[in-house]
Amino acid sequence: MTHPVAVLGASGYTGAELVRLIATHPGLRIAALSADRKAGQAMAEVFPFLGHLDLPALVRIEDIRFGDIGLCFCALPHGTTQEVVAALPRDLRIVDLSADFRLSDPADYERWYGKPHAAPELQAEAVYGLTEFYRAEIAAARLVAGTGCNAAAGQYALRPLLAAGVIDPDTIVIDLKAGVSGAGRALKENLLHAELSEGTQAYGYGGTHRHLGEFDQEFSKVAGRPVRVRFTPHLLPMNRGILATVHVDGDPAEIHRTLAGAYAGEPFLRVLPFGRLPSTRDVRGSNFCHLGVAGDRLPGRAVVVSVIDNLTKGSSGQAIQNANLMLGQPETAGLMLAPMFP
Repeated sequence: MTHPVAVLGASGYTGAELVRLIATHPGLRIAALSADRKAGQAMAEVFPFLGHLDLPALVRIEDIRFGDIGLCFCALPHGTTQEVVAALPRDLRIVDLSADFRLSDPADYERWYGKPHAAPELQAEAVYGLTEFYRAEIAAARLVAGTGCNAAAGQYALRPLLAAGVIDPDTIVIDLKAGVSGAGRALKENLLHAELSEGTQAYGYGGTHRHLGEFDQEFSKVAGRPVRVRFTPHLLPMNRGILATVHVDGDPAEIHRTLAGAYAGEPFLRVLPFGRLPSTRDVRGSNFCHLGVAGDRLPGRAVVVSVIDNLTKGSSGQAIQNANLMLGQPETAGLMLAPMFP
């Protein structure tokens, strides 16, 4: 059986990535694609790399007939999804890729995003979409809120360690490098080639990055006490990829054993042998996360490195992984594509 699905916001990077992945998915079929400014165009006009696929034309959301659609992916800009989801049919299952439903407390949303939440009643039913840690809740959910890509990379490195109590929660430093596609497809001066290439820069520093809201929420929940990590992301002149270098206090060998044990049965999470650290090139275009652990020059300190593709495991691949659970499909369906190399 194939399930008809809709992709709202199909003209953005995460929307295109959803289409790329669903195209070879054995249990999903694209029944509708929306794009506000590009409504009326063929997907091949917007993304020529998808020109070989037989896809419906892009339309406005209000022109989609949802009667035969069982699940909808919302790949819309942050801040726009709340009212859209509120207007969708109540029997429609939804996987949201934006930040609009990630924070369980509407007051936290207002703090980090600067405006009140427009659909707090929906926020109350949203399930946080970090698949490996919320499987049962996701399978039963109507509305799943996909994580931030930076937040996913940091959580894969740290959640099992906090749960096992093998690191000091007050000494965590996350130094993260991110590819430019994580900033979206809208035109921005600082993302022009001449502004971005041949250099790198920190952004969202000093405790201002919005993904800190997710770190605060999830790490405190896991640890059973407030956890406030130090986090500085950097923008790199590469299209895809996130590399999180996490500095922690704890025994390196025990940290490695804890991660390896926690992820031993996970299809998409791979812990490398002790002392080996991963590269973004080894997960590019895939739904895999690679993790590595190395010791520091001083005893009792360790480095944990986590790499993902921000558009796949950090967003659209994660969304399909969640949709698979919601629709009773094998969790790995459509997602076992090998990474692109070189």
